Amino acid sequence: MVHSAYDSVQVVRGCPAKVEVAGVHGSKILTGCSDCSLRIYAPASPSSTASDTSGRSAPCEKELQREPYVLERTVSAFWKKNPVAMEVSRSRDLLLSLSEWIAFHRLPNLETVAAIGKTKGANVYSWDDQRGFLCVGRQKKVGIFRFDGGREFVEVKEFGVPDVVKSMAWCGENICLGIKREYMILNSSTGALSEVFPSGRIAPPLVTPLALGDLLLGKDNIGVFVDQNGKLLQDGRICWSEAPTSVIINRPYAIARLPKYVEIRSLRAPYPLVQTVYLRDVHILLQSNGCVIATSGNSVYGLLPVPIDVQIVQLTASGDFEEALALCKLLPPEDSALRAAKEGSIHIRYGHSLFDNGNYEEAVEQFIASQVDITYVLSLYPSIILPKTMAILEPDKLPDLSDSSFLSRASSDASDELDPSSPSQFVDSDEKSMLKEKKMNHNAFMGLTKYLQKKRYGIIERAIAEVTEEVVMGAVQAVHARGSHHISSVARERASILDTALLQAMLLTGQSTGALEFLKAPNYCDLKICEEFLLEKKHHAILLELYKGNEMHRDALKLLIQLVEESNSNSSDPMDHQKFMPDMVIEYLKPICGSDPILVLEFSMHVLESCPTQTIELFLSGNIPADLVNSYLKQHAPNMQSKYLELMLSMNESGVTPNLQNELVQIYLSEVLDWFKDLKDQQKWDEKVYSSTRKKLLSALEGILENSEHAVLLGRMNQHQLALSLYVHKLHLPNLALTYCDRVYEAELHRASSRGNSNIYLTLLQIYLNPRSSTKEFEQKTRNMLPPQSHGNQRVTPMKAKVGRVSKKIAAIEGAEDMRSSPSSTDSGRSDCDGDEVVEEGDPIMLNNALDLLSQRWDRINGAQALRLLPRKTKLLNLLPFLEPLLKKSSEGRRNYSIIRNLRYSENLQVKEELLSQQKQGLKIDGDSMCSLCRKKIGSSVFVVYPNRKTLVHFVCFRDSQRLRY
Repeated sequence: MVHSAYDSVQVVRGCPAKVEVAGVHGSKILTGCSDCSLRIYAPASPSSTASDTSGRSAPCEKELQREPYVLERTVSAFWKKNPVAMEVSRSRDLLLSLSEWIAFHRLPNLETVAAIGKTKGANVYSWDDQRGFLCVGRQKKVGIFRFDGGREFVEVKEFGVPDVVKSMAWCGENICLGIKREYMILNSSTGALSEVFPSGRIAPPLVTPLALGDLLLGKDNIGVFVDQNGKLLQDGRICWSEAPTSVIINRPYAIARLPKYVEIRSLRAPYPLVQTVYLRDVHILLQSNGCVIATSGNSVYGLLPVPIDVQIVQLTASGDFEEALALCKLLPPEDSALRAAKEGSIHIRYGHSLFDNGNYEEAVEQFIASQVDITYVLSLYPSIILPKTMAILEPDKLPDLSDSSFLSRASSDASDELDPSSPSQFVDSDEKSMLKEKKMNHNAFMGLTKYLQKKRYGIIERAIAEVTEEVVMGAVQAVHARGSHHISSVARERASILDTALLQAMLLTGQSTGALEFLKAPNYCDLKICEEFLLEKKHHAILLELYKGNEMHRDALKLLIQLVEESNSNSSDPMDHQKFMPDMVIEYLKPICGSDPILVLEFSMHVLESCPTQTIELFLSGNIPADLVNSYLKQHAPNMQSKYLELMLSMNESGVTPNLQNELVQIYLSEVLDWFKDLKDQQKWDEKVYSSTRKKLLSALEGILENSEHAVLLGRMNQHQLALSLYVHKLHLPNLALTYCDRVYEAELHRASSRGNSNIYLTLLQIYLNPRSSTKEFEQKTRNMLPPQSHGNQRVTPMKAKVGRVSKKIAAIEGAEDMRSSPSSTDSGRSDCDGDEVVEEGDPIMLNNALDLLSQRWDRINGAQALRLLPRKTKLLNLLPFLEPLLKKSSEGRRNYSIIRNLRYSENLQVKEELLSQQKQGLKIDGDSMCSLCRKKIGSSVFVVYPNRKTLVHFVCFRDSQRLRY
């Protein structure tokens, strides 16, 4: 990086004596010459010095002029010896000089402020202008003085050092000393010395202060950065061409005085060379007012900084974009718009340069920083297909960066230098055609992918905001019945472009898994473009996800069925490594069972035969009504109907309704009858031969012949009393009866039925306590359920035939039970009820079972109704397990309700008390109280107080105001 950061101008020439020291005060140059005189030079133009006497702040605002300076004043014998060093304190208007001793003079009249005699023989000093502290190196001592603001310097401390100090500088509260061949940090409070590191072997120690107390220490031709405690900073090091004699800092550059020239380097790592100013035998190099003064012999040169914006143009034209961006940070705050425009244009140029050199990831980082529209970057990738609705910004349509609005402060020469690097040089017509023909490599699309992923969050957020605004506006228009209000869709179009390009870039870089995850999340991909691209590239799994995300389930399932068939027939593309199996269809159908069951049934037929169990599980997990599945199978796949019902029974028996069970029996019966007819015609029928279907039919029907199954059937018919009677009096299983009651109670509880859930337990209690009437009622209701018997061998509807056969079997069973009943069996029936009270002969009540029921389910039974059912002779002691928890619960509930009532009452009292306290607020009226309407004093007149308890008015004024209102 080499550009013109400073212009060298000879401002003073032909000084009568050699210039030993120099300083700048406002627009004037002060020189200390070898003849011990002080000469003051001013610009030749009178207008430049006219405002020097306007105030103390004027010198700080002046800059070094480019025109020649003329001698304005000479002060002969200003020093007794040749001056060694001189410095101007602009904030205090003081001239500090070291000759025989250190002296301070007031500017501009040069009146002596102080001459510190204790500094006689000093060879070096360092002045802290902010705090007013002076550090002086004299022989092997270091003295510290404080300026008291008047005409005196107070010696603060003096410390001894190992050797003569050759260079020094303040670094915060400490002082860095260059002694002999090493650097040391001196604590100004305690005088403690700490070594830093040795200096070089060739050049003497050189200490240069930096901002915030940091230091630049010279080690021959190397400058090392340390903090105020002497610790190395991780900013690297400056390597000068030669060992410098002195170094000054004029940000953003470090300027070194070398024997043959002045060298200027950047303060940004790796500290490259910026400019070389050829001035021989430079004696003094100092910085003032943003300018640099160099003295050589009898002349004074000014190194005037080139305007920052002109330097930016130079660096951009030479391709040093990073340094140009760094200089943009130094533009004045009031030029924020100019700075943003410059930075954006430089980032774009930098991105083009990196892109052309194959550094794609770094290029897109620059495009991101430039805030350029994504369509501009996408135009660099002609193979990416974008929606046609958007006008894509071509690279050669980039705004001309040499526009006057961007370079208003630049010279015409600099603007001319910038023209050759306009965007057209990156993408001219020939290169553009080559770009379209060139196949983008993997790294280019990887860079594009990262760029789009970084830009996506903001664009998608704006698109979502547009959708939200559109929904809200639609709702408002619907409520107020207003006309339509157009909502911009620019953000959604941008999002569509981005997502469409991102999907293509991910697939072109082999990120199939990432593309699949991308489509699973909400996106704005253009359906048509992405569909064509995926079909062309044969990314079928990703295309399925695209269809799924856009709720195009029918298209997705058609494609999936086609892929499954191709995989099974081994006719699939050998380049397609993914194997599509029938279970993938089932997995796809699972999420849409609830939203579109008909579609699920339609496409499940393709895999029902190959994966019957998984398909039935799909129907079950998807909560598709079994009747709907059965009717669909009956119409489209009747051969699978029985298999479906069998699997349903094996997996979820409770989910199969009695109608479906009847239909399954009907299917079995039809198959058996057809089988019987075929064998009969062939005269091969054998009663002892059982086919699989006949076995299934017998298995389905044989349960009807058992009392327990009879009870289950009665329960399904909601004949709870008959079912309980069968459990108690026929099967003699009170435990099953209690379990049956629990099941009915919990089912009613889950259904939140309006009927009392405890009635089922009272029914069982009645059966225990009145067995004779329960038995008679059971027999009577069972007979009433039997339909008229049909004769003959005619074939009837399977459902009616089955009901008739079941009823006949039930009647036969009941008759057999009655025939088995005999007086001798009474004793065996009372084996569990010894000691029970007998109400009627041969019919003992089951009091012990009733008491067990009450003690076990006391919390589910109405206590008053249960006590009415019990015999009067029941002992109270036997009822203790029932009554004790019941009464405890009742009393506890009564006590809780009482507490709640008292709390409510207390809360009511508190509210009333608060109301009264609010109503008791008084209003104080004195002689100064004013009427809010007529602005006169209330006095002793009748007044009215408004509800806010603050506004007072005369009654007459209030009445008049009411009249005017109405």
